[in-house]
Amino acid sequence: MKNRILQALSEADGFLSGQELSNLLGVSRTAVWKAIGKLKEEGYEIEAVTNKGYRLVPDQERDILNQAEIEKRLTTVWAGHPVIYEKETGSTNDDIMHMADEGAAQGTLAVASHQTAGKGRRGRTWLSPAGKNVYMSILLRPQIPVSEAPMMTLIMALATYEMLQDLHFPERIRFGIKWPNDLVVSVDGGPYKKFVGILTEMRLEDTEIRDVTIGIGLNLNLESVDPELEETATTLYLATGEKVNRAEIAAGCWNHFEPDYEAYLSAGSLEPLRERYSSALVNIGRKVRILDPKGEFTGIAKAVTSGGELVVTPDDGSEDRRIGTGEISVRGVMGYV
Repeated sequence: MKNRILQALSEADGFLSGQELSNLLGVSRTAVWKAIGKLKEEGYEIEAVTNKGYRLVPDQERDILNQAEIEKRLTTVWAGHPVIYEKETGSTNDDIMHMADEGAAQGTLAVASHQTAGKGRRGRTWLSPAGKNVYMSILLRPQIPVSEAPMMTLIMALATYEMLQDLHFPERIRFGIKWPNDLVVSVDGGPYKKFVGILTEMRLEDTEIRDVTIGIGLNLNLESVDPELEETATTLYLATGEKVNRAEIAAGCWNHFEPDYEAYLSAGSLEPLRERYSSALVNIGRKVRILDPKGEFTGIAKAVTSGGELVVTPDDGSEDRRIGTGEISVRGVMGYV
């Protein structure tokens, strides 16, 4: 009912009376009044005038994150259909896996404004404060070899990078991808700092992929970060000085992800996306430290393969090494990147 009232108010040329809304929806005027109240609680500015009715106040800068605001910005066929929005949840990744167990379709998207048990890589906690950021996870059922599942996280990183390019910030704001999937931002040529994290979780049935969940957390309108993380982490607001519409950001990710994902599936490799992905990588041409359980080493990152591996020329003069996206970490020698 809320969505239908919102749509009616959005399309109306002026005010709609409570009786008109009641007739349109086939509900009582009391039900309309209650639904209007809930919309106001969600942040919609709705003007109510005696003997005139209700009017949605236009506001292009309004930042409201919910199902309706995301859905009306999606241009996808399947990615983000349906959108399941919760103001607060434990973990959107866990939500998607639960929905997958219940038979949810590929493309089902869980979105939250706040997580109480957000997850990062290697069991770390992803801090998820309320009302400022976007946390979301999508369900995929790819028919690909298990070894290729890590590619999903690279595709998600590229889609997010492409979404950020759509925002048209000044040239002094530079976005990039720290291989394989951290989104980073640099201001006025300064150090790159992370503000988006991606976590991909795969489940198997026998030896085949049962489902893949891609989770992404975007630090957007938060006005501060933990002082202990200031050297390596930031938010989009801290970097740009501008607040963004979170629903626009959320939908934009999937509007880019769907065609990129389908291009990958069609080719069976990263090849059709490799040039775009490589151009976004901030590691290329830089000295990196490879934290490999088999032995740490430093070298120059040269390229990325069609399999998503990072090609590194070791400083000791040995042959180029191809670094996979498993448990190996890449860090900058003089900092995070």
